[in-house]
Amino acid sequence: MTLAERQLPAASSSRPALALLILGAVLISFSGIFVKVSELGPQATGFYRLALAFPVFWLWQRWSARDGRGDADRPRSAADFWLLVLPGLLLAGDFIAWHWGIRMTAIANPTLFGNTAPIWVTLALWLFWGKRFRPGFLVGMALAIAGIALILGASFETGRNDLIGDLLGIVTGMFYGAYMLALKAARHRFSTAAIMTWGAAAGALLILGVALAAGESLVIPSWHGLLLLVGLSLVSQVGGTSMISWSFAHLPAAFSAVTLLMNPMLTAIFAWVLLDEALGLGQIAAGLLVLGGILVAWYYSPTAD
Repeated sequence: MTLAERQLPAASSSRPALALLILGAVLISFSGIFVKVSELGPQATGFYRLALAFPVFWLWQRWSARDGRGDADRPRSAADFWLLVLPGLLLAGDFIAWHWGIRMTAIANPTLFGNTAPIWVTLALWLFWGKRFRPGFLVGMALAIAGIALILGASFETGRNDLIGDLLGIVTGMFYGAYMLALKAARHRFSTAAIMTWGAAAGALLILGVALAAGESLVIPSWHGLLLLVGLSLVSQVGGTSMISWSFAHLPAAFSAVTLLMNPMLTAIFAWVLLDEALGLGQIAAGLLVLGGILVAWYYSPTAD
């Protein structure tokens, strides 16, 4: 099998899904900017990110139910309920770690580490589903770990907050990998609208608890702050995440994961242009090593499809 054959889904019907996947990746790349400049704490920002998206998702689900799918999208058992809410809970875990991480350091590193999800997906497929991976996966993982070690070493020298922020980025990648697997499983049973609606509700409640425990205020201090939260919710959550979730039903999970590797590169560019967070040559080289390692690991990994 050639690289091109592995990268491109065969069915021509997948082209709209690929277009939406790429557009969704662009839209979620703005989320780090919104979180970084938010006037609220990282967890309060995450709560509003999902809470403001919930009404839109609910209306979407109600509109989708006109075709008679409404009954099919209702959980009929405890297993159905957890299948619906698990992606939202895992995404909330992703937001909790990532929002804290990018508040403690520059946006680029936690975002880069958050995209190590393909490695965690493959390890999960091996541990829990008995999938085998070829030796090339270990080579790719070694390259990615080497790049991560270089970045962590630099962060250790620059300060404690940078190091913790980077480690939270790695945790983000673990949550994101679990989210992709849970999302793929849920899409076999429920519509994207239903998963987004139930997930937004469950995730918002989880992050609300974390925000309150952290002592963060939920009072939005200004109209500017409100507009930032609305932008985060509508652009990145409703727009970006929904497009990606819908695409997952029509594209292989591993293919989708590697396509989303454009996210850290776009985020770094946006942070440089909008927030003047420039990257050094060493950081760029280490980041490319991480992305290259992820790409090699993905190429030699099994799929969940």
